[in-house]
Amino acid sequence: MYGAQLIQALRRCEPSLEFFGVGGDRMRAAGCDTVVDSKDLAVVGISEILSHLPNIWRLFHKLIAEADKRHPDLAIVIDSPAFNWRVARQMHKRGIRVVYYVCPQFWAWRQGRVRLLRKYIDKALVIFPFEEKFYRDRGVNTTFVGHPLADLPLPEVDRAVYAAQYQLDAAKPWITLMPGSRVKEVRMNLPTILESAASLGSDYEFLLPVAPTIDRDFLKSLIEGDSLIRLVSDAMPALVQSCAGIIAGGTATVEAALMGTPFVMVYRVSPLTYLLGRPRVKVPHFAMVNLIAGEEIVPELVQQDFTAENVVARINNLIPDGPARQKMIAGFAGVRTRLRGLPEGEGHAVARAAEAIMSELGTSYVGSVFDDSTQAKTTK
Repeated sequence: MYGAQLIQALRRCEPSLEFFGVGGDRMRAAGCDTVVDSKDLAVVGISEILSHLPNIWRLFHKLIAEADKRHPDLAIVIDSPAFNWRVARQMHKRGIRVVYYVCPQFWAWRQGRVRLLRKYIDKALVIFPFEEKFYRDRGVNTTFVGHPLADLPLPEVDRAVYAAQYQLDAAKPWITLMPGSRVKEVRMNLPTILESAASLGSDYEFLLPVAPTIDRDFLKSLIEGDSLIRLVSDAMPALVQSCAGIIAGGTATVEAALMGTPFVMVYRVSPLTYLLGRPRVKVPHFAMVNLIAGEEIVPELVQQDFTAENVVARINNLIPDGPARQKMIAGFAGVRTRLRGLPEGEGHAVARAAEAIMSELGTSYVGSVFDDSTQAKTTK
């Protein structure tokens, strides 16, 4: 999603730009030649990644070979540090400037790896306000551009039309379920989420958005026979129309907060991954929303605390229009303000990222016009 937004912003400024690299359906629709599909890299966890290493290694070399053939003027890497710092290193060796957009969360764990950014990255564009100082203090050329989601307007959804489209009862309250964007995450999180939905019962409708990195038939197989769950195509409209959410940790928590939907954050990984990873975590919260707020505004149910009983108790506390719900919604407003980075109307995050990237290409930005018409190829 971030890659597609960025391509569109860059193309508005310089239509002759060409893009190739790693991406999914949205980046293809935006005009990126995806030589590697991002679905093939969607693996999470320390122990889980081991069985996928041979294929990831093959795709990595495929991408580098394509870059050698096309000779890009700039490389943009987005998130996915285990894969992308290696891409950055190879581009750096070839004398290609590298921009890191949506930087790795090295402030959360593995802080020593900041040296990789310092060594191989020409410019870091960060989307969380506290990241700029963290990386600058460690010698990385960093600019906070704001979070791309902070500028998204609330979807305009007709509830009756939406209900008819997905065979929902518009009179019932709806709850959005978001178990993760990777197959392993879904396998670990969805069973307990479904158990929670069953406990909450038929007084509610349950919406399960299909993430772009997840196969729809895979989700159907997991909810087969569960008449309470409805698969929907996009998370944002579902969240806006829902009274609450059960959301796996990650970007989805930011999406829910920006849509103003009270939720409970849940997450589970394999026991080995948790055992190896937990001692290395350097932050006080798991939910990104809580880290941005600097306090716990949404409840976090992680690993052994993630049970159906705990989820139902938290959801039942959030659904009534009382102090707990209003406090959380007020906290979300503060999160949106922090993520935007500038007062409303003073430029969008993606536009500021595009401006910084065009500067790395050696162009100058005036209003919405870039004065260099030289065609450039960019690998993501």
